[in-house]
Amino acid sequence: MYHLAAERINRLASVGDETLLQGGIKGLEKESLRIARDGSVAISPHPSAWGSPLTHPYITTDYSEALTELVTPPNSATEDMLQCLDDLHRFLYANLSTSELMWAASMPCAVGDDQSIPIANYGTSNIGRMKHIYRVGLDYRYGRRMQAIAGVHFNYSLPVDFWPEYQQEEEDAGPLRDFIDEQYFGLIRNFHRLGWLVPFLFGNSPAVCKSFLAGRTTRFKAFDSGTHYLPYATSLRMSDIGYKNKNQSALAISYDHISGYVNSLRAAIETPYPEYEAIGIKDGDNYVQLNTNTLQIENEYYSFVRPKRVTKPGEKPSVALRDRGVEYVEIRALDVNAFEPNGVNLDQLKFMEAFIIFCLLEHSPSISEVERRTIQYNELTVALRGREPGLHLQQFKHGTKSLKAWATEILDGVEAVCAALDSGQSVPTYRRALDRQRAALENFELLPSAQLLSAMQDAGLPFAKYALSMSEQHERYFRERELDPDKAASLQRLAAESIEQQTEIEASDDIDLDEFLDRYFSDGLKKDSD
Repeated sequence: MYHLAAERINRLASVGDETLLQGGIKGLEKESLRIARDGSVAISPHPSAWGSPLTHPYITTDYSEALTELVTPPNSATEDMLQCLDDLHRFLYANLSTSELMWAASMPCAVGDDQSIPIANYGTSNIGRMKHIYRVGLDYRYGRRMQAIAGVHFNYSLPVDFWPEYQQEEEDAGPLRDFIDEQYFGLIRNFHRLGWLVPFLFGNSPAVCKSFLAGRTTRFKAFDSGTHYLPYATSLRMSDIGYKNKNQSALAISYDHISGYVNSLRAAIETPYPEYEAIGIKDGDNYVQLNTNTLQIENEYYSFVRPKRVTKPGEKPSVALRDRGVEYVEIRALDVNAFEPNGVNLDQLKFMEAFIIFCLLEHSPSISEVERRTIQYNELTVALRGREPGLHLQQFKHGTKSLKAWATEILDGVEAVCAALDSGQSVPTYRRALDRQRAALENFELLPSAQLLSAMQDAGLPFAKYALSMSEQHERYFRERELDPDKAASLQRLAAESIEQQTEIEASDDIDLDEFLDRYFSDGLKKDSD
């Protein structure tokens, strides 16, 4: 079914360079809940020895003060990127109280109520308070449980040298930037179409704590007294009880081209939403959300793939995209792998790179409203029932097809990409990663979601206790491997410098918060209308 990627790779190879696809820039954003020894969410502040989450380039927080996020710098070598993530974990543990540890799974446990999840703080500066208010707004809109779910984001950009050669082979005579933007949006559309494969292959959240569901257990089966699950689920994180958001299901964000994307996202940011208008912006003198629109800011849009561009200070992501184009894509579909100390492994990342390139090189027409509903059906079906024997998915305009047959066709198409990425290398690491996914497709028991349920069953433990045991095992892995002294010293300097930077930002504010927010939103809208 998929032949275009291989044809395009062959055409590139025919001009004398089989390695054009190698050396893409990669980065990881890995989230982990900081917990107490009993598995409950930590209520203590972000450790000061880790630095300021407002300004530290590699160690920050996501939604919660307890939801730590590790960010690796851009790297062309996947192995080096993973090593960096490993170093950051070792630094965390070297500077973390022994009364706490990092949760090994995506789905949190021991959640008494929403208030037990502390919202992240970023200091007293206007920008720091804005980040906090945005998160308060998320609490009012969606609750804190969903925001406490952890994931792994994989950032990827094609090699710079690839683009002009590819444009020439495609006989495109327009500006290079326009060509790159068009190709990235084609990649994104195909990832939406085919991205159900990621939670199928790598989902690791088929079970959740009873406490997380807060009584919403009717469609789930009881694994034990404290755990609910679905027998064929792959990623409840990516289902309607997790990362998905029903409030945004009606948003028709366009992926036809960059201007359509920016304009449709802007419309959501500028359009009042009745439910949020009823909440209001302030409760007395205290902000409870940044505004009453469908989205407070761009990042509130929950999509498992995003076009991205590094922003300048104070710049909106949509403005950066509009003015300078797509720089990379952010893939947000990976669960934290509870079996891996780093939450992700080399084979996963090698396969993800090849799959992303496959999505770029294959034919990618526009997505209609009808196809969008088909995509949503497939995403949710795989999250809830992906390992169900004989499961069929919907193919737009082509009826249904068994998941196994469709996945086999995709993997066959990815094979040519793996060969190009392995070309000239001593070890075929991409082919090895692909072969492991083929094996899992033939035997669903090899999938991480099945392995988690099997491990819980074998250990005779509920999800909470099994995940806690894995968290303790990962803690030993990092604490017993001391970080290189030079790396430790470098991270200590970065932590100290980040705290100084936060202090400087706080001291430099010369307007109050109301005026700061007015300027941020009005300036952004003015720029967007130029």
